[in-house]
Amino acid sequence: MQKLAVLLSGSGRTLDNFHERIQAGELQAEIQVVISNVAGVLGLEKAGRYGYPAFHAGDNKAINTILADYEIDLVVLAGYLQLYAPPKGLERAVLNIHPSLIPSFCGKGYYGHHVHEAVRAKGCTVSGCTVHFANEEYDQGPIVLQRCVELDFDDGPDEIAAKVFAKECEVYPAAINLVDAKGVNFFWNRVEKS
Repeated sequence: MQKLAVLLSGSGRTLDNFHERIQAGELQAEIQVVISNVAGVLGLEKAGRYGYPAFHAGDNKAINTILADYEIDLVVLAGYLQLYAPPKGLERAVLNIHPSLIPSFCGKGYYGHHVHEAVRAKGCTVSGCTVHFANEEYDQGPIVLQRCVELDFDDGPDEIAAKVFAKECEVYPAAINLVDAKGVNFFWNRVEKS
């Protein structure tokens, strides 16, 4: 059972998914705290309705001060739009989901609709999502799980986004369960040995 801190910047759609999957017994996790770097967002309101402690914290230092009051196994980035620097002891325990198949369409500036517009501009026939551990560089940490979605020739960025997000709702909980089963170091060791 993973004890989660959820970091978000917006509407909390991924938080909704986590909450629903936990309630259904499909996600082996407990949400300890929800933090947003943006004040007044819908995600914080939802966290309060679900009964999770919810805070606004504008920077890494403020976030990490809040985290110090909770027992956390994993920090999960759920539409969190800043580079996050975790506190000592959680350096390898930050998970993110990216809306493409890394190493394609990733790195600084590739988030949200920017990714789907780039996928469309290249005429890709598939896209997908990648759950990976986060480090000090955008989208460069060890990959946990990836899943593909097929695209139609006439799919625009909105259709691509909808297909990818539907897949994210399956993959992110599955990745957290996989980390729970195998441990954090398994994934870091896979890439450090290669």
